[in-house]
Amino acid sequence: MAAPITCAFPDVRRADAGTILVSSWTLPAPGVQKQAADLVIEEWEHQERPDAMLSFTTFLSENGREVLNYAQWTDDDSHREWARAARCSEDISRVDRMVLGIERPGEVRYSLYRSYATEEGAESTPGALVTPIFGTEGPDNQRAFIDGVIAILERTRPPGLLAAHFHTSKDGRRVLNHAEWRDMSAWRRFAESGGTVELGMMIEGLEGVTPAPTQPSVPRYVPYKSLVNVAAP
Repeated sequence: MAAPITCAFPDVRRADAGTILVSSWTLPAPGVQKQAADLVIEEWEHQERPDAMLSFTTFLSENGREVLNYAQWTDDDSHREWARAARCSEDISRVDRMVLGIERPGEVRYSLYRSYATEEGAESTPGALVTPIFGTEGPDNQRAFIDGVIAILERTRPPGLLAAHFHTSKDGRRVLNHAEWRDMSAWRRFAESGGTVELGMMIEGLEGVTPAPTQPSVPRYVPYKSLVNVAAP
């Protein structure tokens, strides 16, 4: 059953997304980045999809070596039921047949906790995604960290940052900042101007939080293709 494909960012704050599955694939060579992303989108596009699968979006890394997959589902049980059925199938994924040597560290289950959003973000289309990930030691650490970061963002309002959606892993061990920027240049100006210094000092004062890598190793992506299976309510 075909579905329309766009190059839009996912509607991160849609109310019916009870679980978000995020995985990053490392590719054997830069030249197969788009091929791998195309193949996984095509697999979703032409198969029977459960209504619990809301959307699936792929991003391409700036370095040409990664594909980031961002999937929204209604709940964990529905995804696990689908995954069990998929594992019982004898079909080999076209991605694995066509692109050899993909490294998959595994997907992480997240929930959206809070978002920082600007008026510009409501009227503009982001051109870049930056995804720093922070280690945490439980839900209390996750929430305290996110609340502190959003307080700084609301006060400093970094130019070019359209939105920052903070996801908490369901095991309590990490926080993902899904940061939508006007473009990659805006993020670089922020990073090079010392915009991360105050955030770094705040993080150092928190127990149970491990800082994310800083430039240039923080993951950076551009949007590629998105499939919306169920429209947002």
